Amino acid sequence: MDKSKLHPETLALHGGWRADPATGAVAVPIYQTTSYQFRDTEHAANLFALKELGNIYTRIMNPTQDALEQRLAAMEGGVAALALASGQAASTFALLNLCSAGDNFVTSTDLYGGTWNLFANTFKQLGIEARFVSPADPEAFARATDAKTRAYYAETLPNPKLEVFPIGEVAAIGRKLGVPLIVDNTAAPLICRPLEHGAAIVMYSATKYLGGHGTSIGGVVIDGGNFDWEAHKERFPLLSQPDPSYHGAIWIDAVKPLGPIAYILRMRVTLLRDVGAAMSPFNAFQFLQGVETVPVRMQRHCDNAAIVAAALAKHPKIARVIYPGAMSGESRRRADKYLKDKKFGALVGFELKDGADAGRRFINSLELLYHVANIGDARSLAIHPASTTHSQLSEADQAATGVTPGYVRLAVGLEHPDDILADIQQALSKA
Repeated sequence: MDKSKLHPETLALHGGWRADPATGAVAVPIYQTTSYQFRDTEHAANLFALKELGNIYTRIMNPTQDALEQRLAAMEGGVAALALASGQAASTFALLNLCSAGDNFVTSTDLYGGTWNLFANTFKQLGIEARFVSPADPEAFARATDAKTRAYYAETLPNPKLEVFPIGEVAAIGRKLGVPLIVDNTAAPLICRPLEHGAAIVMYSATKYLGGHGTSIGGVVIDGGNFDWEAHKERFPLLSQPDPSYHGAIWIDAVKPLGPIAYILRMRVTLLRDVGAAMSPFNAFQFLQGVETVPVRMQRHCDNAAIVAAALAKHPKIARVIYPGAMSGESRRRADKYLKDKKFGALVGFELKDGADAGRRFINSLELLYHVANIGDARSLAIHPASTTHSQLSEADQAATGVTPGYVRLAVGLEHPDDILADIQQALSKA
């Protein structure tokens, strides 16, 4: 059977693993070890010199992590992946793998608040400039690009604005200028496949829908293998010039015998080696369990969210509902173009007419839905971003990301929709 022709839903169960070669175990074992026995000194030397790939130390690679990485790369249509300690680590590594002090990247304004803070403040401290532009105008990415621009960055389904990013339009602009598009697909696994629309790199907070169980923190970066780094090598000195931290390796040349994996291999053997934001083997095992059911879970998440959004639109206390399926014009066109089969994700936002006080009263009145700083759990979740995830941003930055004082975000779970709606309705009556 040609596994390259398998559907993503099948690869969620079969990608990257068949059985343990030593025991025949079908489930991926938890390889809870720090280090690995080398066959001899030549074997060790070959591994460290990248003449062959294999396990050296779990900070860099582990068999349980490897199975997860292979599965997610196969699902996404990429060539290789790297599992990391969190989604924030994935965002950070995705850009630090290309950017040094004095460089810049162009990012959508429509971002999760934690990512905005990371880009606007922590990256600034490192001497890397984040240039924020509105995705409503894809050409804004081109206007913000110069010789020091190393990447574009965006969220497929931005949390909390929920207006689908124009992946194909911005990716095409980047290809002309030699700039890769990095897409955070955390909120849209399987319902969007950014690599098919021209993105070069996809990343996830695996904590969310990939896991689905709310037990483990993790992230992953997936290399599409579809960007020609060599053709634009003057833009990517970290890949095209000798790396003093790895025997002077020139990554776009050093990895040619291994395939188009210069980007992800450098990330593994330099950034992960040095920074150490490794995913634990146990968490990798947990994410493998979640990935096996993500196709059926996303179906139910999306169906329930559509029911909730439709009900909210009729409520007299709500000024507007923020949900891709409820949008019109260009926003709806993008949702239909980039989200498969009219599955619009599980996130639903709404604005209460009475503002922040009503938002807080609603949250405090919930009995079934959890008030937590997370999305993608099997359980339904709710939060008031102006009080939490976006509270450290200025009013202008909150507005740019789509947060208003009366905004509430729901991450609709897998419960029966009637029970979800009953709790929402009783909380609205007290808001």
